[in-house]
Amino acid sequence: MQLFDSHCHFNDEKYDNDRDKIIQEAFESGVTKMTCAGYNIESSIQAIELSKQYDYIYATSGISPNDMDDADKLEELEKLLLTEKVVAVGEIGLDYYWNKDNKEEQKQLFIKQIELANKYNLPIQIHTRDASIDTISILKEYTVYKKGIFHCCPLNQELIKEAVKLGFYVSFSGNVTFKNAKAAPCIDLVPMNQLLIETDSPYLCPEPHRGERNNPIFVKYVAEKISEIKKISVDEIAQQTFDNACRIFNIK
Repeated sequence: MQLFDSHCHFNDEKYDNDRDKIIQEAFESGVTKMTCAGYNIESSIQAIELSKQYDYIYATSGISPNDMDDADKLEELEKLLLTEKVVAVGEIGLDYYWNKDNKEEQKQLFIKQIELANKYNLPIQIHTRDASIDTISILKEYTVYKKGIFHCCPLNQELIKEAVKLGFYVSFSGNVTFKNAKAAPCIDLVPMNQLLIETDSPYLCPEPHRGERNNPIFVKYVAEKISEIKKISVDEIAQQTFDNACRIFNIK
């Protein structure tokens, strides 16, 4: 069984003391491909450097709605998108949970990065929190040629219905394993060919390790939870999500 962690953050300082060890352990455990996601210019550069160091790590580059200090650095971002092994523009999107006072600025940054994705024929990785209506509205108005992924997708049935209808992939993380999560109705809405799994590590560590630092090795618990809900073997979930990630990221 091979697994693809479609969104992790090895560029986070929480890995500064043991990054190489954790990466190697994940690979040896069967997580044979991982995408390290950028969220501002510095973290995007770090993701790219890791992708150069490890054959099985890929990078995304983008400016998230929680990193608006980099909103004027789109020229720098554009140069990063030309780098080999950058497989998506992201993570980008809208976050009205942490940022309520700059909604229009967030929208404009999101749209400009969609335009960059289209210019370079790349998919996007979407971060959306408490902003489902505006996120979907923008995606309907500004077509993303290569579509993309709702990363760590909120457990919001209406959002997922719209995402699937628009042709986007939906990625679930450790929060679907939480005891109070109402995950089943959301997971059931996603067709197998649009399903992805991720850790969003070092955050959102799944049960039975909730509260610990998350690592890609724990993506198996997300696969197991989806297997339980969809009543499909874990091997099949692992293979399908692996194939889906390779497809959306255009990895041969």
